[in-house]
Amino acid sequence: PEVVNGRTHKATVVDLSPWVEYEFRVVASNSVGIGEPSRPSALLKTKAAVPVVAPTNVSGGGGSRSELVITWEPVPEELQNGEGFGYIVMFRPLGSTTWTKAVVASVEASKYVYRNESITPLSPFEVKVGVYNNEGEGTLSSITIAYSGEDEPQIAPAGASALSVSAAEVEVSWQPIAWNRHTGRVLGYEVRQL
Repeated sequence: PEVVNGRTHKATVVDLSPWVEYEFRVVASNSVGIGEPSRPSALLKTKAAVPVVAPTNVSGGGGSRSELVITWEPVPEELQNGEGFGYIVMFRPLGSTTWTKAVVASVEASKYVYRNESITPLSPFEVKVGVYNNEGEGTLSSITIAYSGEDEPQIAPAGASALSVSAAEVEVSWQPIAWNRHTGRVLGYEVRQL
């Protein structure tokens, strides 16, 4: 902190965070050294302000068919800058010019799920998440791409064959299903005995 002239009895403290409680102490100094600090002042909370920190790690994906799941890292309390804090979620199909906007009023929220039967599986969306409080709307995150939920695979694996390996083992093989908009990411296969 800046040293204040010995004849001055007040100072303005700057660069404090909005809506945070502070307490202050004063120390006297001279050519010999620095004295003991005063007792702490009473707690004083700075005024609220529009939030300026956007959520981080905005992403999405997963969920069920006809869902768009958007996730983010919640903003810590010390950066919310006031009461009535929440999130503004904005998204649009890739290539569209119109944003859909949703408000999530929970301070602790880290996910929003948009459900609509017209969403096709694995459709790309541009998404961004912003913040607001009682003072107004704040910063939005940068745009990221998230995909709508997948559907179950509509194609069966082809070329299934079995080879006897021993008296107790059979090796089963098949051609993998190639990725496409209708199959999505195949996470595994199930081999059934008939």
